[in-house]
Amino acid sequence: MSKAGPDNRKQDGEIGHKHGATPIGTLRKIYGQGFAAGYPPTDKLSEALPYLNETSLNQLRRDYKTGHLDHKITNALH
Repeated sequence: MSKAGPDNRKQDGEIGHKHGATPIGTLRKIYGQGFAAGYPPTDKLSEALPYLNETSLNQLRRDYKTGHLDHKITNALH
């Protein structure tokens, strides 16, 4: 597993600031049941973000970087 560099930590902080209140259950609608494994669906992203595995982090980072995360979360809520 690779260590997060300064750019990834900054991006993770931005994700947490903007989407930290998003329930894990909502994100599982987007990324599948394996997202944030071990966390209840009612936990907020901000609680799990520092402990996410590389796969879950990469999914979030990719969608945040491309500007798709907001849209995906909105769609998952409807």
